[in-house]
Amino acid sequence: MNQLNLFVELTRLKKPIGYMLLFWPCAWGLTLVYNFSESLDKYFLYLILFFLGAVLMRSAGCIINDILDRKFDKKVSRTKDRPITSGKISIYLGIFYAITLCFFAFIILINFNYFTIIMALGSMPLAFTYPLMKRYTYWPQLFLGITFNYGLILGWTSISGQLDMIPIIFYFGAIFWTLGYDTIYGYQDIKDDEIIGLKSTSIKFKGTAKLFLIICYLILIFSLLIGGYLMDFNLFYFIFLIIPIVQLFLYQIKIFNSKDPDVCLKIFKSNNYFGFIIFINIIIGKIL
Repeated sequence: MNQLNLFVELTRLKKPIGYMLLFWPCAWGLTLVYNFSESLDKYFLYLILFFLGAVLMRSAGCIINDILDRKFDKKVSRTKDRPITSGKISIYLGIFYAITLCFFAFIILINFNYFTIIMALGSMPLAFTYPLMKRYTYWPQLFLGITFNYGLILGWTSISGQLDMIPIIFYFGAIFWTLGYDTIYGYQDIKDDEIIGLKSTSIKFKGTAKLFLIICYLILIFSLLIGGYLMDFNLFYFIFLIIPIVQLFLYQIKIFNSKDPDVCLKIFKSNNYFGFIIFINIIIGKIL
């Protein structure tokens, strides 16, 4: 039982925000492309598959991240007690867990068409090298955005079997969504990161954080507007976009305080609601 608890802690299964932020773009892409006049069986099946895939890949990603960052995590108060960092789980056992999780994720992946399988496998190198980026660039959050929202593309191709401009526009906006919320998340560890020499957008924009967040979120909203227009969504889609706009600008940015880790974490977690709101918005745009 102790080993099970360590596994849960290692994979952050008790912190669903991570895999939900990975899942929502998948749900967006699938919903954008799906023809709701047909049977919904395939739609719900694919939603479940994408959800399970998000849980598995996020769990594997956490393990790889902890293995690569174990020496840095020892110097950060928030991460020093993680199972691999503290030695409660060996590196070799962690690698075994990660390979096993990736195997099950692959079993899920082969349920989709060949184009989607190839697209997904092509993204793996970026997904597993992301933790290294904070050593070399102030833009690791950008690499996370490219990786974390790739499911939007996969959601689209799982039905269409090809890549189009519309999912790319939504994907572009989603990258800036991640760039915003993960910058906020980074302020929890900024003092430790600066001491040990790690880089992030949180550090780069330390003096102009709110302006940077406003720019990121404006690009996101602009992409949602353009994408909705090209999808020929109904008027209700654009009206209900007021809700996520309020969530971003009158909640996240308004209460943001880079010096308060608890507030930063609270804002970061609120993006789960944002992801759900956009999901509902897309459904409204298609079926009302």
